[in-house]
Amino acid sequence: MDKMLYIAMSGAKQNLRGVAIKANNLANANTVGFKADFAQARSMQAFGEGLPTRVFAMQERPGTNLTSGPIVETSRDLDISVTQESWISVMDEAGNEAYTKVGSLNIRADGALITSHGRQVIGEGGPIILPIPVDKVIFSDDGSVQVRPQGAPANFMEVVDRLKIIDADNSQLEKGNDGLFRPKEDALVNGLCGFCDISPTARVMSGTLERSNVNPVHEMIDLINHQRQFEMQMKLMKTAEEMDERHVTLLRIV
Repeated sequence: MDKMLYIAMSGAKQNLRGVAIKANNLANANTVGFKADFAQARSMQAFGEGLPTRVFAMQERPGTNLTSGPIVETSRDLDISVTQESWISVMDEAGNEAYTKVGSLNIRADGALITSHGRQVIGEGGPIILPIPVDKVIFSDDGSVQVRPQGAPANFMEVVDRLKIIDADNSQLEKGNDGLFRPKEDALVNGLCGFCDISPTARVMSGTLERSNVNPVHEMIDLINHQRQFEMQMKLMKTAEEMDERHVTLLRIV
């Protein structure tokens, strides 16, 4: 009886986690550069004192869907997108380097180039600082940042830095809780990232943005399935309770 109750209890708990993952995907269906998370459940043996006679369900996020989202044209100078395996380097809250697909950029009052989420964009020599005030900013195909200072001639453009665009695939990066991507531990060599240098083949598309790769219909179906599985687990727990009560009744009769 306790085996049935334990499996149903752990299954219901992990189904709720699966619902949270799918709900988060749906909530970010229109978020620029968002990558959908996968969700799956598997059985795990419970080890402890005595023989391992118990199994519990475990929901996990095995990875992230890194396929490219649709590229939309915005005609905004500070909007950029990159190819599927290319990533924009930014600074996280701790000041460490991380990677994102969010190409909606802005210029802070001090001239710092930041994403729409407030992450400072990294260039060849560190965080990119533009010489404000500027009249125009242009991103070249190779990631070079060109500016026209305020009051300069219309045909004058000066290269001030270059975006640090790296190339990495799904086996090399993992998604953090802050939505940024970082190298996996097993992708590092002696603690160093071998693919985190500027890619000579990466290309930047100015005036465009990469939308979320979330498929709302697929995520909604998965969300419904997780909710139905949760209801099934609750029914199993109720059945276990009823069977336990009947067992107690039989003992009283005897």
